[in-house]
Amino acid sequence: MKAVILAGGFGTRISEETVDKPKPMVTIGGRPILWHIMKILDANGIKEFVIALGYRGDSIKEYFLNFKEFDNDLTVDLGAGITTVYDGDTPDWKVHLIDTGLHTQTGGRLRRLRSWIGDEPFLFTYGDGVADIDVASLARFHRTHGKLATVTTVRPPARFGNLAFSGDRVTDFYEKQDIGESWINGGYFMLQPEAIEYITGDADIWERGPVEGLSRDGQLMGYRHTGFWSCMDTLKERTMLEEMWSRREAPWRIWGDGPASAEPVGGTS
Repeated sequence: MKAVILAGGFGTRISEETVDKPKPMVTIGGRPILWHIMKILDANGIKEFVIALGYRGDSIKEYFLNFKEFDNDLTVDLGAGITTVYDGDTPDWKVHLIDTGLHTQTGGRLRRLRSWIGDEPFLFTYGDGVADIDVASLARFHRTHGKLATVTTVRPPARFGNLAFSGDRVTDFYEKQDIGESWINGGYFMLQPEAIEYITGDADIWERGPVEGLSRDGQLMGYRHTGFWSCMDTLKERTMLEEMWSRREAPWRIWGDGPASAEPVGGTS
């Protein structure tokens, strides 16, 4: 299974961290939150990623082009002009880094990736949310109902939008309205490629027209995730996640290699 990750937005609500880098490159424990998301999905068996680039996409390309250097110990022989990289547990990922435009909206970015996705169901998520999600369980749920789309729903604070259910079918999708604590969009979708047909162009915001259309047509189902979930919309949320990681109490760390608070050699802050 492939995972599509949106990583092209400006991150204006956490502008203190995103002046010179996109929000997915803001670090937790010395590593970009994008790395944390990919490690979560890797722990669920996903090895191939299609990443939608936009704002400062060059910094994400640079990170992956130099991934081994950032992630391992080095010896730099300045006189000889030789650098030796000591391999650690470098993940066996295939990462497609695709420019989807500077001002393209979330739905438009997904639409631009259609040729990279293929004909199988895929996971679709944002580059700013971590969770101890069970992708196998999500995929089983998605296969069972036979609809075009599944949204993972969670129960965070009231400032997010909410969803209404009829059984497991999503009947209403309200984006970020302050209407009290309820089930909301947790940002991990399982989609059939045909769901992309609900997107008409670059200006489409995924969470509005396309998702509302899927819901209206009875093609959107909700998978209830009762475990940990958090986005990183604000500096306060970034600080909270950083503190959880440094205390080795990060529930989203569902992989088992190395110390929970380890920082990459040469990582950026």
